[in-house]
Amino acid sequence: MDYKIKINGAEYEVSIHKFEGTTAHLTVNEVDFDVEIEGLVANPTRMTERVVAPSIKPVVKTTIQSEIPVATKPKTSDSGSGYQLKSPLPGIILEVLVKEGDTVKSGQQVLVLEAMKMENSIHAERGGVVEKIRCNKGDSVLEGDVILTIK
Repeated sequence: MDYKIKINGAEYEVSIHKFEGTTAHLTVNEVDFDVEIEGLVANPTRMTERVVAPSIKPVVKTTIQSEIPVATKPKTSDSGSGYQLKSPLPGIILEVLVKEGDTVKSGQQVLVLEAMKMENSIHAERGGVVEKIRCNKGDSVLEGDVILTIK
């Protein structure tokens, strides 16, 4: 089953492949996930095909099945005192245009993110020095993941 859904204004292409108990095997924007659905009563003899996509609430039990490296989320103790630039969309990092220690200006392009088959320029919202880059070219990031810190 294929769906186009919108979450906080961002559009996602979702394909639900199959259900096993309370776990759905699905693809979101070409990235595979196993998503546990809370409140779903699993019927071992029959699972209806009418699933309302917005009712799917992913629990942090996702498993990336693709070969794309995944950017790790920062530890809270490692967040530093700088400004954290977060990914506005889930996607794949195509290019990192700055290095740690570089001085950036507010509005400067710092990386290119592919999301929904489109290239998106990501700009620094504040000026400063790039303290920590938390992703690499080819990494898959989710909306809200910290991609770099500017001090």
